[in-house]
Amino acid sequence: MSVLSYPFDNAYILQKKKSIKRELLTKSSFVDKKVAILSGSTIGEIKNILELFLLDYDIKPEFLVGGYNRYFEELMFDDGTLSSFAPDYIYIHTTFKNIENLPNPDDTPEEVKLKLDKEFAKYKAVCEKALSYGSIVIVNNFEYPFYRVYGSKDAVVPQGAVNFTTRLNLMIADYVDTKANLYLNDINYLSSLVGIDNWFNLENYYLYKYAVSVNHIPDLCFGIAKIIKSTLGKNKKSIVLDLDNTLWKGVIGDDGVEGIKIGIEEPAGYSFWEFQSYLKKMSKLGIMLNVCSKNEEKIAKQGFTDRKESALAVDDFICFKANWEPKSVNIANIAKEINIGEDSFVFIDDNPAEREIVRQSLPAVTVPEVTCPEDYIKSIDRAGYFEITAFTKDDAKRNEMYKQNAARAAQENSFADYTDYLLSLDMSSDIGPFNTAHSERITQLINKTNQFNFTTRRYTRAEIDEIISDTDNYISVHANLVDKFGDNGITTCLIASVEGTNANIDLWVMSCRVFKRHLEYAVFDELVKECISKGVKTITAKWIGTAKNVIIKDFYETIGFECTLDTESEKSYIFNIPDNYEKKNKVIKMNRI
Repeated sequence: MSVLSYPFDNAYILQKKKSIKRELLTKSSFVDKKVAILSGSTIGEIKNILELFLLDYDIKPEFLVGGYNRYFEELMFDDGTLSSFAPDYIYIHTTFKNIENLPNPDDTPEEVKLKLDKEFAKYKAVCEKALSYGSIVIVNNFEYPFYRVYGSKDAVVPQGAVNFTTRLNLMIADYVDTKANLYLNDINYLSSLVGIDNWFNLENYYLYKYAVSVNHIPDLCFGIAKIIKSTLGKNKKSIVLDLDNTLWKGVIGDDGVEGIKIGIEEPAGYSFWEFQSYLKKMSKLGIMLNVCSKNEEKIAKQGFTDRKESALAVDDFICFKANWEPKSVNIANIAKEINIGEDSFVFIDDNPAEREIVRQSLPAVTVPEVTCPEDYIKSIDRAGYFEITAFTKDDAKRNEMYKQNAARAAQENSFADYTDYLLSLDMSSDIGPFNTAHSERITQLINKTNQFNFTTRRYTRAEIDEIISDTDNYISVHANLVDKFGDNGITTCLIASVEGTNANIDLWVMSCRVFKRHLEYAVFDELVKECISKGVKTITAKWIGTAKNVIIKDFYETIGFECTLDTESEKSYIFNIPDNYEKKNKVIKMNRI
């Protein structure tokens, strides 16, 4: 495991940051991003440590670091430095020390309210200005003060700084929830984890104006990096779980179904029940749960069917592998069955030997060091594998979608002819240009799709909104796919820039769960239709190779493109639109929206 994986050693990271950076830079593939850090306090070490965590996520940052306590001026009165840098991300590092309108004991409640509104108005103005640069913006809320004039009553009376900070944080949370491309780094929670006295070190502040203790800068930077990697689609997608002594106490094959411990009535089983409850909540966010256990399947399933205290049910799992095959083999098979990369998995097993075998056999799989069951939740939760920066209706339905895919695969095996199989699915699709109602889902799909992704370009929500409004220079297409098993949601989108009589495909992505069901043909048909309406005669495209998109390397040739450049890492294409273009999709009923 990386020295930057949770739980990490803060002191070691601070001491060895140069050697850690050198090691990280030996990796072969990075996503380049520009990051501006603006602050109300000293931030030099924050930049250094944030760089390490981003490199660990295969993100190579170029930084613009603002001046000391100049965040307001640099945003609101840019001299051209920030705009010319054109940051992909702006991180605004403010803390309790930057609250200017704190109440006094002799203020009336009405005066406190005016101060609160004034403080929030400044915060909002800064956020709005930062968003105007077309960047993804990350802001802090505020930690609690390191002293309380009123004691515990500080949380109650309007004049208390704790009460004021709580109300301000709630206003900030409500505001952030309404804004695309604005994300909250919750330092109020982070400071509570380590304690206010540890988070805010007076000596560090008086001497160096560090408003976060130097010792806890890695915790701060880890939080920021998790948000950035999530916006780039680098989250994990699935948890693979052992059973015995992982989801319940005991060995079901030896102890019997009544002998295992699970449930709130049994002290030995309470922590396992709480872990299962946590996993149940994760599944409702679209995190896929799978079982990989050395067990007899029938007996293993009884741990859920015959023990009503279990928070999880068999139906909560996409794949249930309970057999005597090596766990590395089962995990590899799960990846193939649900068609996601092995690097999308987090494997949880109480047995250190099993963990090490999986690490050695499947290095792409993340295998955290879990110890006692009381720490299982923390091991997953604090590591940020599944950091949520966007949540759509399609996310909520993801588990059901993958179960439907399993039913489709079973039906496919009963057909000798693939076209007959596709027709049997009774597929339909709503297709049309991008729209604001679906821009969040479109942005999310673009930034997390890696296999059917020809150029791996990433777009912000603001950029998608610009494309929606610029119909003269862009053709955009998005589509869902529905069949007799269910609705897969919006699963594909395409962006083509128009210049004269040529349209260039800047981006084309599609969820792997619908690939080869001819939705790709339907999208191309729609693109050609739009090109003809605009007088476009040719379509150009590229495939830029990555470790994950080799599967589509030759796709353009299969739909009639001529290859004009062919190297190991890049291919270029052109398609001359014929006078009588014949639609390629023959199996999906299309509804234009």
